[in-house]
Parts: sequence; structure tokens; C-alpha cells
Amino acid sequence: MSVEREHMYSMLQQVNELQQRGDVDLETALREINASSVASVPGARYGGITMVEEAGINTLAATHDYATVLDDIQRDANEGPCLSAAWDQHTIRIDDLASETRWPRYRDAAIERTPVRSVISFRLFQEGSALAALNFYAESEGVFDEESVEVGLIFAAHTTVAWNLMRREHQFRSALASRDVIGQAKGVLMERFSIDAAAAFELLRKLSQQSNTKLVDVAERLIALDHPPQ
Repeated sequence: MSVEREHMYSMLQQVNELQQRGDVDLETALREINASSVASVPGARYGGITMVEEAGINTLAATHDYATVLDDIQRDANEGPCLSAAWDQHTIRIDDLASETRWPRYRDAAIERTPVRSVISFRLFQEGSALAALNFYAESEGVFDEESVEVGLIFAAHTTVAWNLMRREHQFRSALASRDVIGQAKGVLMERFSIDAAAAFELLRKLSQQSNTKLVDVAERLIALDHPPQ
């Protein structure tokens, strides 16, 4: 089995195990995957995912506080390697942050606030208006080589696969939960007004439209009113 196939098999197996556990949220699952990635990329000590959305820049699945601090710096400076990797769709490597000239505001703050000196960032995916980059960090200079880039690219591709699988699973579970809630609310209306299931659903739909509220939220409120806390 090739190294790439081995990594792919290992990550998919890990995703499958996380899905079977059921109680693991997306953030926790990605952090566990990132920990495996950091252990596999030559030279890496820490890792994290930079999410760039309309609401701002956030850090997901950081294996150390440094990843979060560096994203905070990028948010304040509006520049940095992770942002460039996410925006420009390529891989960025910093061999020595102290001599880096591309992002001076980021560089100065990163040196002042963290011991990180080597950075490598890979663009992950675009989901709607959101962009993401997978980042690895180290405290020594010049630790990332061509092998680091090659292995990092593999894990970036596989992290995207894992993200899509887990998002799909999360959406599926949410859809099932919403269906159950709507079913309970329909039951409440059917019993209260002596109507059938179709009429109950139509009543929920009209309430949703009139209040400009999601159907599942209307259903949850109706259930709460019918079963007030003791």
C-alpha cells in the first residue's frame, strides 16, 4: 500500500470511528484528525484550521493555543500566510518568520506573541462564501521541507474529504431530529384541534410563514408550550 493510500485509509477509518461514536461534534472530530496530521507531517508541532467567513476569521480544531493566537493576529492585521493560502488557492511555507517580508504586520505580532518560527499553510476548500486553510506550525526555523509539503498536501486533501463526510453526517442527523420535532408538533395540533396530519402540517407551515420563523423552530416552541417545565 502506497503512503498516500495508507494515509487515506487511516483517516477514513478514523472518520468512520468518530461517526459511529455519534456524540462527537465537528470541532472535536477535526481536532482529533488534526492531532494525527501534526504527528505525521515532518517538523510539525502544532496545527489548526483557519476559517474565513463573512462574519470574520475563526480557528477550528487547534491542537495548541498558538494556532488561535496566530489567527487572531491575522484577523487584526488582515494579512498572513493562512489567509493568503485560503484566498489564493495555494500552499505557503515560511522557513523563518523573523526574515519574512510578505506580511510585516503579521510577522511582527507573531514573533512578539508566540515562539513560532516556521509555518506551512494549505488551502482546504470553499463552502459557499467560506474559505479554509490547514496550517502547521513549529518553533524552530527551517523545519518544513519538500516531504513536509508533500505529506501536508495529502492531509489537506483528506481533511477536506473528512470535513465533507462529517458535515453530511451532521446535516443528516439534524434533518432526522427536525423531522422528529415536527412530527411531535403535528401530533400536538392533531390532538388539540382534531385534525389530520396533512392539516396539522399545513397549519405549522402557515405559522412559519406568518412569523418568518423556521418550521422546526415553530414546532419546538409549540412543543414547549404544550409541555411547560415543571
